[in-house]
Amino acid sequence: MTAISMTQSPTSKEFSAGVIATLPLILGAIPFGILFGTLAPSSGLSIAATLAMSLFVYAGAAQFIALGLLAAGASPSVIIFTTLVVNLRHLLYATAMVEQVKHLPLVMRALMAFGLTDETFAAVSRRYQQQDINKAHWFYFGSMTAMYGNWVLCTIIGLILGNAIPNVEQWGLDFAMSVTFIGMVVPYLNSRAMIGAVVVAAGMSLACAHLPNKMGLIIAALAGIGVGYWLSRRYPSAQGEVKA
Repeated sequence: MTAISMTQSPTSKEFSAGVIATLPLILGAIPFGILFGTLAPSSGLSIAATLAMSLFVYAGAAQFIALGLLAAGASPSVIIFTTLVVNLRHLLYATAMVEQVKHLPLVMRALMAFGLTDETFAAVSRRYQQQDINKAHWFYFGSMTAMYGNWVLCTIIGLILGNAIPNVEQWGLDFAMSVTFIGMVVPYLNSRAMIGAVVVAAGMSLACAHLPNKMGLIIAALAGIGVGYWLSRRYPSAQGEVKA
């Protein structure tokens, strides 16, 4: 093992490190991906459309929300707007990484934007805190490749299980992803802004859970972002934010 690692180039070392750092987060995403592949056909998507959504949309939670809205008969405009708001957090992730990736070619940055997920951002954030980040984008590519491959593979497994094993959606597989998200969020609760955003978003999501077309999720997300931004401006000296 040592002999192999000594022959690795800096690029391959970074790529491998990105894969390894993401493995614990992949464990939580596996049931989530399988559940998506299982539920999608029953929500009105064909097998081809289900696979295409994971291949070309690759949006995790937004894909589940789209499924729920499709099953409820929501209009395309409602689906697009809802998933757009849910994915606004990726804009915050991207903003946090601008300084570290702005020197890269446009093609690379576009590929990184496609592969930006909660798990990859959580894994890469710690890498970008280190001193030497010249090749850190390969760490990013390792992480996103591992997550993307896992998501597509688990979607396929879900499609197969959905046809072979009845009532897979009732196994409670979605709980694993909830635990994963909690595990990703907790280490960043180190400032008024972060704590305020989480508390307000959680409270609003419960208070507005009864609203149709997942509008409660939109309200909770916007409320959390708004409170977090206000607190970060109100108490700039006490942020202690984790910098990507």
